[in-house]
Amino acid sequence: MTALPFRKMHGLGNDFVVLDARRRAIALTPERARALADRKFGIGCDQLITLEPSHSADAFMRIHNADGGEVEACGNATRCIARLLMAETGRDQVGVETVVGRLDCRAVGDRVAVDMGAVRLDWRDIPLARAMDTLHLDLPGDPVGVNVGNPHAVFFVPDAESVDVAARGRELEHDPLFPQRANIEFATVLAPGRIRMRVWERGVGITRACGTGACAALVAAARRGLTGRQAVVVLDGGELEIEWRADGHVIMTGPVAESFRGEVDPDALVPS
Repeated sequence: MTALPFRKMHGLGNDFVVLDARRRAIALTPERARALADRKFGIGCDQLITLEPSHSADAFMRIHNADGGEVEACGNATRCIARLLMAETGRDQVGVETVVGRLDCRAVGDRVAVDMGAVRLDWRDIPLARAMDTLHLDLPGDPVGVNVGNPHAVFFVPDAESVDVAARGRELEHDPLFPQRANIEFATVLAPGRIRMRVWERGVGITRACGTGACAALVAAARRGLTGRQAVVVLDGGELEIEWRADGHVIMTGPVAESFRGEVDPDALVPS
């Protein structure tokens, strides 16, 4: 494979390598994705984002985690791609297609708001391995199950800062209750409109921010009666504003940034 142009972008430190395959097809195998995401030998990122043509939106966004596996949704990446498409089109509203549907995005000053769609709360939709009330998952710590395009388990704890996220997150991601694994959030409600959250992302590990995780934390808190339907979620990398509307849709608003651009040959990074 010849050298590919790329952009390095991030939302609150949750970082991405963005490849554009709208005019030139890119065969991004799991091996190539892992090599590009490697922070020692590659470019380094939490997720690889590939832009592809779309018939229902301004672009299709394909997402690979750092472990090479493809996943359904990424809120911070959606904001980054929306900003890129806004710059290309000159519009302040764009649509981003994903494997779980179209996400409508709009500029809010220097930030981007994304309609993440309607959350799903049935045990089949998380998905879970067996039937249960998703408000109280059958796990130590009594988490809440939420699907925001991808599966989440939200644990409410007295102090999110003191949780060993690496140890607990790694174990819980692979719990048999989650047949597709799960993103694991540890949240502390600081005030009715403010939540502190730390996250373990499936296929990645600890990240400085997770957009869908922030959405899941607000929904879980509202379902438990700990907050209203709108709050600021404080992550390691900064803050996101989350609103769970009456129609079930979740709106996520936050900043985006571009770090640098370059070219890379993915094959040159894959060990022979």
